[in-house]
Amino acid sequence: MTRSELLLLLLGKAKTNGFEFRRWYVRTLGLPWQNSKHAVETLAEERRYYALLFSHEFAENFWKAGEKMTFLVENQSFQRRMADGTIGIVHRKAYTRRTGRRDAWKYHLKELAVAEEPLRYMRRYLRVEDELEEEPVV
Repeated sequence: MTRSELLLLLLGKAKTNGFEFRRWYVRTLGLPWQNSKHAVETLAEERRYYALLFSHEFAENFWKAGEKMTFLVENQSFQRRMADGTIGIVHRKAYTRRTGRRDAWKYHLKELAVAEEPLRYMRRYLRVEDELEEEPVV
């Protein structure tokens, strides 16, 4: 899955919750609107999608207040003190989680800020199996 394809999926979900992509694009980036395909390609270039992902308007619509959100929690390994006093390593398998919070978008923006690759973080909330591919540089 390319960045452009992933951005289209993210925008589709936000749009169903009321996000107006065209208005946001013209106002925030200050670029003229040609069509949505061109706008998504522009965002995918040179990591301009960061402006979209960290936009409060986009986040509020993507993580709609009170809506049940389904996402994947990845495999985890960590150390823990066991009942007998020894230190052991706990391995947890990936699982699907559901949650609904009033201000979930604020929490997710904080998590997005510390994520190594924000698009990979966002991909978890779309439940897509494809790995993110790098787009060819022209």
